[in-house]
Parts: sequence; C-alpha cells; structure tokens
Amino acid sequence: MEIYTTKGEVEIFPQKGGWHYVRVPTDITEMLLHEAQRGLIPIRATVGETSWETSLMPMGDGTHFVALNAKVRKKENIELGMSISVSFQLR
Repeated sequence: MEIYTTKGEVEIFPQKGGWHYVRVPTDITEMLLHEAQRGLIPIRATVGETSWETSLMPMGDGTHFVALNAKVRKKENIELGMSISVSFQLR
C-alpha cells in the first residue's frame, strides 16, 4: 500500500477548543478523493514513532487536513507553529 508524506506547519482552528492540524497538499487529496466517505478519507497516520487511525478531513475549501490530537502532540512534543512530517496510508 502506498505511503504518502507531507510536511507542514502545525496550525489550530481559531474557535475555542479548536483542533491542531497539518494541511495536506491538494495534489495528494485529489488523488485520494475516490476513497472519501462523506468527505472523510480513512487513513493510518504516523508522526515520529506514533501511529493512529484517523481520517483526512475536509477544510471546506476543497483541501484536507490531518488532525493532531493531544495524545499524539504530547508523545511527539509537537507545538503550534512547528514544521512536522506526517506520513499516512489508506485504511
């Protein structure tokens, strides 16, 4: 199964309790849209030594992102504004 890798800045949605995330380039998500289920693309993501089941989620503007939950951020010492690599494969 193909592994996709993207590097991006950790951002946060502005509302209270907003998710931390990394954007996924449009060229990657366009290749994977045929796998979408209600806009979500099921993946297994990896950052550093941490892997988890999640989905590429739509931003609402045609792009997608990978959410970084608190457990992953803590384990990998990820902070807002950092540039990180995220690898993923379809589930």
